Amino acid sequence: MSFKLTFQGQEKVFEKKVQLKDLIDNKDKSIICARVNNRLRELTYEVSDDAKIEFLTVKDGDAVRIYEASLRYVVAMAFARAYPMLEVRFAYNVSRSVFIQVLTKGYNVNPAMVKKVREEMDKIINADYPLVRGKYSTEEAVKIYKDNNLNDKLDALQYRPEKTIHLYECNGYYNYMFSRMVPSTGYLKTFDLFYYSPGMILQYPRAEVGGVIPPFEDAPTFGKTLKESHEWAKIAGADTVVGINKHIQRDGVIDFIQLCEARHNRMLAELGEKIVSDSNIRLICIAGPSSSGKTTFANRLRVELLSRGLKPIRISLDDYYLPKSQAPKDEDGKPDLESIEALDIDLFNKNMLDLINGEEVQLPQFDFKLGKRVPGRRIKVGLDEPIIIEGIHALNDRMTTLIPRHQKFKIFIAPQAQINLDNTNPVSITDLRLLRRLVRDYKFRNAAAEETISMWPSVRRGEFKWIYDTQEGADYVYNSMLSYELCVMKKYALPLLQNVDVESEYFPVAERLIRMLKYFEDMPDEWVPCNSLMREFIGGSCYEGA
Repeated sequence: MSFKLTFQGQEKVFEKKVQLKDLIDNKDKSIICARVNNRLRELTYEVSDDAKIEFLTVKDGDAVRIYEASLRYVVAMAFARAYPMLEVRFAYNVSRSVFIQVLTKGYNVNPAMVKKVREEMDKIINADYPLVRGKYSTEEAVKIYKDNNLNDKLDALQYRPEKTIHLYECNGYYNYMFSRMVPSTGYLKTFDLFYYSPGMILQYPRAEVGGVIPPFEDAPTFGKTLKESHEWAKIAGADTVVGINKHIQRDGVIDFIQLCEARHNRMLAELGEKIVSDSNIRLICIAGPSSSGKTTFANRLRVELLSRGLKPIRISLDDYYLPKSQAPKDEDGKPDLESIEALDIDLFNKNMLDLINGEEVQLPQFDFKLGKRVPGRRIKVGLDEPIIIEGIHALNDRMTTLIPRHQKFKIFIAPQAQINLDNTNPVSITDLRLLRRLVRDYKFRNAAAEETISMWPSVRRGEFKWIYDTQEGADYVYNSMLSYELCVMKKYALPLLQNVDVESEYFPVAERLIRMLKYFEDMPDEWVPCNSLMREFIGGSCYEGA
């Protein structure tokens, strides 16, 4: 029976099933994957029914994820060939890159090792080996993992609910990256690999910069935070899904929750000590990307400072929005409320300076129903009353140009997750925040997962434009990750994600998140403290309405 395919501006009728890659002129290897009736498909997928097909390149986020996963596969394969005795670990790192470290004791990464791995990668890529997806029983997968010394995957396999598993074979090498893959290694010619003590950095094309490799920008503050996060996770046995699940099974829910919360408490105590020990600090600025937990953190920091004899005052940047008619326009011609130009920068500067100089100030209050500012409360602050401001632009010096640097204490907050499903599959920090936002949007706005996912690219663009560059100037980076949170989030997020229709354009994102979440043990949330940052997303916070 014939069927019609619509792709690349044309319609063609076929009499028998056809692979997607056979529809591409001259086998163009810039095309990484395709959406078939909105379903994300590998190029080896065979079409046999009417379909609309959209081919994707690394200018598209879905294609980049497949490219990056396939590239990790090739790095792991290169190590297996060049250094079969070594165990390596992948983690997301600074400058939107992947950090690769050697776990085997007695071996250190050096430039010569990087050169050898890169040469092996080039051989694999130039050979254009097919990446062949196969379906295996659990017993077959266990044997393959044992034969290939993939013991970390053996450990994670016990938490997989299905009785079968997909693996990719490439010239005798087997692995699985929890992702679809490119058809063959020849698609992966664009990458960079270089020494970055104590490991190596892998860079790949990024959609947000037009499908090229962005210039590497070192970020010492961010890098240090990730290192500290990994070190703590290793000490706590929570750097892998296996470690987290074993914590729950061995120590119970309460101990694991309290262990993670204790770390947040310790960071708050460190912050309190730093702030109270410097009498110059008058303005405490808090910023971070979406779903970092800024609101709960600001409340908890306020309580921490109260316990040390200070009397902090909270002021919201949201009250300094210009009327919508004066807001800058985004690329779609709509008011861009994430732009710093949407705020009355001059008024905020003047109000903060006047308050710090001991003057009484009438603050504005933005009435979102009227779409404009109205008069707010009148306040005057003393020397023991630091001002806490929180918002995406709080660390931008344009907001506080009139305040000397020594009077400002800048805090960047974000979940800096360093969790792996196994050695070659790190959990995305961005996916963690998206899960938080999915759960919160449904809990407090009754928003379906599709609505939240649809807005996420715009949110991410705003973060890259306005937030991430401010992290390096921070006096303190607060890691809002709680190692137990994916176990708690699972029961809230899975039903929302499973409700996304398979024909929806947002299904690939939902599918990816489901694939990751299913490995985590379920955890009841009854023992999560009411002041926990986790409560900001799942509900039940003692700060709701504060």
